[in-house]
Amino acid sequence: MKETKEGKLLSAATIIGDSVRNLTGEDLGEIEELMIDTQDGCIRYAVLSFGGILGVGDKLFAVPWNALQLRTEEHAFILDVKKEQLEKAPGFDKDNWPDMADPAFVSMIHSYYKTEYSGPSVQA
Repeated sequence: MKETKEGKLLSAATIIGDSVRNLTGEDLGEIEELMIDTQDGCIRYAVLSFGGILGVGDKLFAVPWNALQLRTEEHAFILDVKKEQLEKAPGFDKDNWPDMADPAFVSMIHSYYKTEYSGPSVQA
């Protein structure tokens, strides 16, 4: 991790593979990918891999970046959802990714995780 005047910077490679847990410590999977908005350079979503066995049958979830809390000392993120809630979340498989810039997708995901979208305006 690199220290700057404004805060800390992490490389994408440092984040990808980090575990995600909920507030009670249940394992919710790991960060598979980061989705970066090319208009402003901000991370919009962490793609979370959950379920399956040894990477086979995993379901992927786009989780709003602002729904995650970083625990640097643990190399982990906290997502305030129960495991059952994540299992019911809108997800996708590795061969069928949604258009994460689609306004309907943005609205659905942020509504599900109860987060505010703070990026550039998305228009239909």
